[in-house]
Amino acid sequence: MSLQQLRMSLISARAHFAAARYQNLSDFLPGLLGSAQATREALSGRSREEAHACVARAWVLATELALKAHSDVAWPAADRALAAAQASGDPLVHGEAARVLAITMRRSGRPAAAVDLLRRTADSLSRDGGDVSWAVAATLLMTAAYTAACGQRRGEALDLMAGAEDSVDRVTGARFLPSSPLFTVDATSAQVDLYWIGVHTALGTPDEGVPYAARIAPGQLPTAERRARYGTDCARMWHHLGDHRKTFASLRFTEQVAPEEVRRPALRALTADLLYAPVAVPGVRELAVRTGVA
Repeated sequence: MSLQQLRMSLISARAHFAAARYQNLSDFLPGLLGSAQATREALSGRSREEAHACVARAWVLATELALKAHSDVAWPAADRALAAAQASGDPLVHGEAARVLAITMRRSGRPAAAVDLLRRTADSLSRDGGDVSWAVAATLLMTAAYTAACGQRRGEALDLMAGAEDSVDRVTGARFLPSSPLFTVDATSAQVDLYWIGVHTALGTPDEGVPYAARIAPGQLPTAERRARYGTDCARMWHHLGDHRKTFASLRFTEQVAPEEVRRPALRALTADLLYAPVAVPGVRELAVRTGVA
């Protein structure tokens, strides 16, 4: 297909991800990946570099989808995303691919190496000095902070979040629309607050995440996928605090904004914990039935 057709197909795929239509994305991706790679092979010069970027972003989406399903496919998908991003010569696409690779590394027990990759890539982007470069750098630093928190490296996690806040503050303009360079996450103060919830929960101080959760208006988050992530992170936070009712309320919010999200393995496990908790919460069994837990 033409590069323009390829870009439009990629926008359609990202729309499925943003709307948390994961089954639709799963059905769409094989054709997109095949077409993107065939198109790349038919081109040369600058057009081939642009096609490399499209291939990289298609594999970024494939990695995101595999990560949500806790699938081992995430490893080869992330590897292919990074290889295509490097071939594109586009530092922003390289940043996006490095982010999903780092998440895969964290999931595989290599958090220190993941943080190093994210920090180095963010530093490289920050030297560019543009709004979009700062925005992508912010997403990398937030991901690095959560990764460090999962490794119980509190000081490093807090420093990285401070760096992410600084990068977001440097973004002077722009609203990042569907055709913008930012791809699967955004760089706003609401996104920073969302990451603070996850960082504090991972560090074992979920009570410190409560103020951040309270000041987020879910409507500030631009997509169903991000709003579902807010519900998921709040559910984990309340679960760690032992508040079963608020955990269930957060799961129900997630189900309302993105029904497929609560069928992910991590959220099914959380629902199971509520189902077998010593304190019965009305509605949990029905949720468990709807999501296949019971």
